[in-house]
Order: sequence, then C-alpha cells, then structure tokens
Amino acid sequence: MQSSDPGHFFETDAEQATRQRRAAKAGNKYGNPITLKSKILAAVVDPRAPSSTILVAESAGSVRRVNVDSGDTSTVYRGPTAPVCCVAVGGPASKPILFAGCWDKAIWSWDLASKAPGRKYLGHSDFVNAVVCARIGGKDCLISGGADHKIMVWDVSSGARLHTLQDSVINMLKVQDLVVDPAASSEDGICLVSASSDPHIRRWMITLDSWEQVTEPAPAEEPGAERRAILEHETTVYKLVFDHDRDELDLWTSSGDGTAKCLSRMKGFTPDDSYTHGDHVRAVAVANGFVVTAGRDENVKFWDQSLGELFCSLEGHFDEITDLAILRGPDRPGARVCSVSIDGTVRTWPLITAGLQEIMEQQAKPATNDVDEDKTGEEEENLLTADEEAELAALMDDD
Repeated sequence: MQSSDPGHFFETDAEQATRQRRAAKAGNKYGNPITLKSKILAAVVDPRAPSSTILVAESAGSVRRVNVDSGDTSTVYRGPTAPVCCVAVGGPASKPILFAGCWDKAIWSWDLASKAPGRKYLGHSDFVNAVVCARIGGKDCLISGGADHKIMVWDVSSGARLHTLQDSVINMLKVQDLVVDPAASSEDGICLVSASSDPHIRRWMITLDSWEQVTEPAPAEEPGAERRAILEHETTVYKLVFDHDRDELDLWTSSGDGTAKCLSRMKGFTPDDSYTHGDHVRAVAVANGFVVTAGRDENVKFWDQSLGELFCSLEGHFDEITDLAILRGPDRPGARVCSVSIDGTVRTWPLITAGLQEIMEQQAKPATNDVDEDKTGEEEENLLTADEEAELAALMDDD
C-alpha cells in the first residue's frame, strides 16, 4: 500500500516542526480562503471579470477559474499531465485565448470562453516558467521563457516561432518572469523585460523581423561603461511589475535576496525605494498607494508607498506564497489583492486602510482551535510523485 502522508516517511526534526506548524495554521480563515486540491503555482486576472475572478495554474496539471466573491471554482481547463507553471491571456480581443506554460515543456492554449483546446506551442527543452502576450506589428504574439535559459516569441495564429532570445555575453539562467514595458513599446515593436535565476534584469526590443538586447545607460560613477543588464539584486529575480498607478510607470521587482525594489525609470532603472520583506520574495504588486510583497515566509506584507514603511504584515497562508494578483474593475470601486500559495488556497485582502486595520485587530485576538473542514480527510489531488515533489521544492528554492 502506497501513502502520500509525509508523516509515513523519514523526516528531520526541522521538517516535523514545519509540518506541525503548518497544520496548526491550516484552519485559519484570514483572507476568506478558497481551498483547491492542488498546489497553486501562479495566477493572472481573468479579463472578463477583472474585479472578482482569477485564473490559477495548478500542480494537478490544469488551469482553474476562481471567483473570489462566489467561491465558484468549477471552470477548469484540462489537458496537461504535468504541473502548470504560468498563465496568461491574449490573442484577439473578440476571442481571447488562455495560455499555460507547463513542466512538459509545452505551452498549452484554450479558448477562454468555451474551454475548447487550442494549439500547443513546442520548442522549449525544459519547463516553461513564464508567458506573456503582446501585439507586435499588428500580430497577436505570445512570448515564453523557460528553464532552458531561452525566451521565445511566437505568432499566435500560425504557431510559428519568430525569434529565440538569448544573452550572448552574460549567461542568462532560468527565466522566471516576463513583462512588457508599455512606456517603451509602440505599434511596431515592444520592449520586453525579463527576470531570471541570475540577478540580472534584461530589456529587449522586439519587432516581427528582429530583436536586440537593450544596452542600459551607464551609472553616474562609471561614465562610458556599457551596462548590458540591470543589476540591482544579489540573486534570483522572481517578479517584475510596472506601477500603472503612476505616470512614470516605474518597475517593481522582487527577489530571493529578501527585497522588493522600485527601479525608477527617470533614474535609468536604479533603485528609488527598497523594502526588506525577508526570505525569498516571490511576488510584488502595487495599487492604491500600497506595495504588497509575499513569498516564502507565508505572510502578506503591505507597505505604505508614500511613507516607504511597513503598514502591516498579515498571516493566513501556511505554505509559500507564489503569486499576487490585483482585482479591480468598473463594477467594483477600489481594488483588492489575491494571494495564491503552495498550500492550495486563494486568499483575498482589501487595499484600503480601514479593511487592513480590521484584519490586524482580528489577528491580534487570541487564536482559536478552528478546524478547516474543507481540508479534513481530504487527499490532495496532485499529479506529483515523491520525486517530483522534491523537484518542485528544489525549483522553488532555486536561486
């Protein structure tokens, strides 16, 4: 008889303590948790309902639509038989397409409305860790980044690979995230920003016919020096986000060095602000005057952007947080932030002072022994073998 219960395997004292601590936290209701049956590795807002719905990448090999208001999780996009690492929505505005990068080295696609499977994009030789959509020269394009150290640009309609981007001078390691810079892009070409397991942040100018890596302005202390990449972190950069609430569209980054930084566009993408979250910072989000950071320490931290100070640190998740997504739309004033985690829960937090203070007061009260009935006796629906579980842990730890 086989068992997936970690308690049936050899564990160190530290591993036992971690498992017991997480079990004790699992029953909390902070952030109105919605519990899924597998680990959540990434999230993106559903453009059809941007104030209430996200699409999440599951280790069970699927993408699931989660409505944080109704709790509905019944819409599932299936096909992969390996964990899904990343998700994006793009293609024609009249018929949006859901894309998912997978451990099987493929990028899967579905019609977002009907769930009908679409084209598979094949070319990477290792996990696909990041996908982003863009319109280049009148064509809908898909851009992917993999653990094979490559960035690929695809024509969505034909499936043709247009370009393969690699740094020929500074060795680029596993690609962790991709984002399009709206301020530096045009109808004919886009500026893509990439993050990887090495600490360098790279910018690329891409058209349908060509691509080139952007050479950054030399720092003031080294006039005339060529800067092929932005180097402001000490190790892996996990997340890249542009601050759309400000005209400057500054770049926010989060890193395995324990910090999240604001790289000022006006200062040549050098740090304007730096927040020390602690431990690996897997995700950062910016909205309503708050900077939100989250990662391995399981807490969601809210920073007052105007003061540059920590406003609060909220508990809820009981395993590593992998992504954050901002919910806002015309049908709901203000904004909220969703956090997703290896613990299999989606949690939603307010982005207003009063709402955060209310949660702080709740968490300051003595803990109760509530049990999460949704988790009791429930086996995790997971496609991972014991070896793959170890590989996922190593992937999450990778710097």
